[in-house]
Amino acid sequence: MQIAIAQLNFHVGNFEENSSKIINAIAKAEKEGAELIVFPELAICGYPPRDFLEFDEFIEECLQSINKIAAHCNNIAAIVGGPSRNTDPRGKRLHNSAFLLNNGKVESVFHKTLLPNYDVFDEYRYFEPNDKFQILNFKGEKIALTICEDLWNIVDHLYDLDPMEELEKQGCTLMINIAASPFNYQQADTRLKVLKTNFNKYQVPLVYCNHSGAQTELIFDGGSLFINKEGKVAEALSYFQEDFKIIDTNNDKKSEVASNQSKIENIHNALILGIRDYFRKLGFKKALLGLSGGIDSAVVFALAAEALGSENVMGVLMPSQFSSDHSIGDAKKLAENLNAENHLIEIESLFSQFTTQLAPIFKDLPFGLAEENLQARVRGTLLMAVSNKFGHILLNTTNKSEAAVGYGTLYGDMNGGLSVLGDVYKTEVYELAHHINRNSEIIPINSIIKPPSAELRPGQKDSDSLPEYDVLDKILYQYIELRKGPEAIIQQGFEEQTVRKILKMVNISEYKRHQTPPILRVSSKSFGTGRRMPIVGKYLQ
Repeated sequence: MQIAIAQLNFHVGNFEENSSKIINAIAKAEKEGAELIVFPELAICGYPPRDFLEFDEFIEECLQSINKIAAHCNNIAAIVGGPSRNTDPRGKRLHNSAFLLNNGKVESVFHKTLLPNYDVFDEYRYFEPNDKFQILNFKGEKIALTICEDLWNIVDHLYDLDPMEELEKQGCTLMINIAASPFNYQQADTRLKVLKTNFNKYQVPLVYCNHSGAQTELIFDGGSLFINKEGKVAEALSYFQEDFKIIDTNNDKKSEVASNQSKIENIHNALILGIRDYFRKLGFKKALLGLSGGIDSAVVFALAAEALGSENVMGVLMPSQFSSDHSIGDAKKLAENLNAENHLIEIESLFSQFTTQLAPIFKDLPFGLAEENLQARVRGTLLMAVSNKFGHILLNTTNKSEAAVGYGTLYGDMNGGLSVLGDVYKTEVYELAHHINRNSEIIPINSIIKPPSAELRPGQKDSDSLPEYDVLDKILYQYIELRKGPEAIIQQGFEEQTVRKILKMVNISEYKRHQTPPILRVSSKSFGTGRRMPIVGKYLQ
């Protein structure tokens, strides 16, 4: 059978755009001789729709759009993901479904059985799980149609029930899995492992169709593919972009299509897509950020320029009396290398006016953290004023290491509409900088090699209050991504006092992270919806 895989970038709630994309892909597939075209999970409304699903009007628009699309399926059939109403009053009001559109109508509806309710997923909040299993008989194939579930069941061992085992009993000859599988830098390898495990278990070809595009913090990398009857990846679609391919289920190719992208290249491409879609889907065009001459703001500036175009990015330099001349020079050089708009606003006089007004309260107390944070808040106020004046979105430049230990100032450098590096550890920021400079020097080399510093007091360095980042990041990774407690981390050879200090800093900074902008997710455990820790809890330190 000739099956088209339509890996598209959908926009949550944008029914006109989503329907148009689906209809255009159906026409293309029909013209090129496909008998069936497959779209991702919840394609009609975009993923994740979250509490939009609680509005009757939203569900009605989904169903009306499905019927509109069905009218275009007369000489070709389509599988389209979308919500459907549950007819059993004893359960939740909706199913997460796959609609078979054929002969100008909805011919069949298949429901998702295993509803993820972990990390960034909360589908059980909205949907009733399926408990009836049926094969899709189409053009001589007995198709086991599943919705993302089998992709995770084998890896995470979350469920005893496997829908494929039920469908295998009915003699399936082909698996089709429509998915909404968000990116993390380990995901492509994990995904392929799971899909291969499914093939090895059931020994039938497998068509896998995923979303491509970003929805706020979640980035969908695509990577749709076809595993043939030989167990080989005979066809693979692109990563981080829309793609379309017609596959032949009789393809018996004995060699595999492979991807050779590195971890840091994948993170780079994911962040570019995340920035671009955040702006496009919100209807904004221009970005703004503060330039310090340091590596974090430099990397964000370069990524934003690549994602949006240099002409759509503005940098603002805001040196104080503690800023070094080379930092100002590095920031200017970066803007010149990118041919991007930049402005310089001296903040020393503003900072002095604040401290003068605060003197009656502060009295003769020594210069300290309050004055350091005050500089960050002066800068944050200026950036938000420019953002309001011109309608630019302020990009936050805090990295994951800083966000983890609270090394940032609320209402200052933690301001912004989007956090670009909030899921990227400091050591990975350096890798990104080298990747950005792979062909020519965009980020000034001095921004990369100099000791990191917030430059809020004379001679300040990050290492004054934090371990070196190569040690800090390893501890944070064990705690955040791997969920290892202090004893388990100490047993790996890390110094006990350092581990306990770092974990305490992470835990007491939870209130700050609850007030930060959405963070583009590139790891398996990002701050935000996927990591839900109590603000006032006292544990694991």
